[in-house]
Amino acid sequence: MLWRATLAAVLLCGIGLLPWLSRTDPALTVLKGRSSEVDPAPETLAAVREELGLDAGPLHLLTQWLSGLARGDVGRSWVSGTEVGPAVVQALGISLSLMATALVVAVGTAGAICASTLRRGSRHELTGRESGGSGAAILAALPEFLFASVLATVIGVQLGWLPAVGWLGPAWMVLPALALGLPAGAVLGQLLNDLLPAAFTDQWALAAAARGIPSRSIARQALRLALPGTLPNLGLFVVGLTGGSVAVEQIFDIPGLGQLTLRAAIAQDLPVLQTGTLALVLVAVTAGVLARLGAWVLLGPALRAGALRSLHRPTSLRPRRLPLFYGAALLAVVVAGLLRDPLTVDTALRLQAPTWSHPLGTDALGRDVLARIGHGALTTLVVALVVSAVSLVTGVLLGLLPRTSGPLVDTMNAIPPVLAGLLVAGVAGSGPLTPALAVAAVAWSPLATHTSALLRRERATTHVAATHALGAGPWYLLTRHVLPAVLPPVVRHALIRVPGIALSLAALSFLGLGAQPPAPEWGLLLAENQPYAERAPWAVLAPAAVLALLGAFAVTAAGGVRWPWQASARPRRVPPAPAPQKVTDKEPVCSS
Repeated sequence: MLWRATLAAVLLCGIGLLPWLSRTDPALTVLKGRSSEVDPAPETLAAVREELGLDAGPLHLLTQWLSGLARGDVGRSWVSGTEVGPAVVQALGISLSLMATALVVAVGTAGAICASTLRRGSRHELTGRESGGSGAAILAALPEFLFASVLATVIGVQLGWLPAVGWLGPAWMVLPALALGLPAGAVLGQLLNDLLPAAFTDQWALAAAARGIPSRSIARQALRLALPGTLPNLGLFVVGLTGGSVAVEQIFDIPGLGQLTLRAAIAQDLPVLQTGTLALVLVAVTAGVLARLGAWVLLGPALRAGALRSLHRPTSLRPRRLPLFYGAALLAVVVAGLLRDPLTVDTALRLQAPTWSHPLGTDALGRDVLARIGHGALTTLVVALVVSAVSLVTGVLLGLLPRTSGPLVDTMNAIPPVLAGLLVAGVAGSGPLTPALAVAAVAWSPLATHTSALLRRERATTHVAATHALGAGPWYLLTRHVLPAVLPPVVRHALIRVPGIALSLAALSFLGLGAQPPAPEWGLLLAENQPYAERAPWAVLAPAAVLALLGAFAVTAAGGVRWPWQASARPRRVPPAPAPQKVTDKEPVCSS
């Protein structure tokens, strides 16, 4: 708790220094936030500084805010002059309601993705480790803001089935919950689907089938064994859905906590920004504690007794052609685009539909969309891969130290990527590396959480306990037992998140914090063409389809990741289930 409090204090102090780190005049920024028509005369700026106490320095302002927080008064907004506490509480309630609805959608989506594995595994019809489906990969790679725009335009405006703007009741949360929950559920489903096959190939499943245990009970027990490995990441999604859905809140005009903190950060409204960030930290800590408590409830006795079985035994993988197909298609699009000029403007061809001369159509300035996608790939893919590699190394190293990384993950996860982008821009200045630094600052936390969850489970397995009892040292256990079980699924998780990294970069560009025109970055392409989605859908669907293709390639290729010296392991055939025997009251149901 002391470590968590220290990290939260450091975060709040860093936010309190934002106006001074950004090398701008806080009084001028606040004055523009109040009214863009006010003349920023020197005497007016001096009056604002005196009113807000800016001349006393950031330490005085932070001390004043903390003393007010101790009394239950977090001050008034520098821009609107209203009390901060009620505004943050109201925005938090809206975000929590949206998060709960989106979480229901995410859990349902994850269940639909894992349904086939649960059904086939309970009947012993799985052959080796099953890889995730392409449909789930494409769904996970859909940009939330693009999905939200399509839902708002098609279902809300054109069909008129559901309201698309505002927040006046339950009907207004359906479309944003779908936009947030479907991609998040696809990622959760992929993570859970990665652990289930090994649970079904264990001896307990064969023994249960031999004793006539119903397949539904076997599937339920396998889910109970695999679920603790994904519960910590579910806690991260809870926080991300609460404060990180800034783009979706802007599209649907939802007065949630994410939009409130973004506006406060842009206007440098410190009381609102610090209070909103503190609320997100509390949500992150609560979600993390509940996720770890849920994992302990599911596996507590087995964790203490060291009686678990490893869910990551080396299994054979059948050759798959889907990664080659998706990779070849992605490479073909990029190469075809590189042969064209991405900056040629022809206003006579504005928003032209796809033709032989422009296979993917043109944008609002008449530029070739295929050319801009091809040239933007060099920036988007390279930056996404580099950030993913850095996040993987950082996440694994910190995940191996769960006592240190747990509170750090909770604190860093409370920072939305947009706010991280503003903080990085304030410290390092605006530039091409600002989005990458901002995303890398928070992208390692899901991988560290996954590593810690698998590490905790692997330490409680019987074979690790037996090897340690025979005299094996910590280094031998780490390199021969723990890392071979932990690293492959974490690397697969990192590959699954490569499109998510690209989407985070795209979201920063969508909100104006990333690449600037005329750069052909994929996120900027989506941001530029999104206002013309109804007139020229190809200008938006083309970069979105390439992102979905990247997601499908990453997920299907991730299924082949194994520990190096296990790559030549012989295929292990799963024996068929023995003939079921009738269960009597005098016989034990299952030996394990």
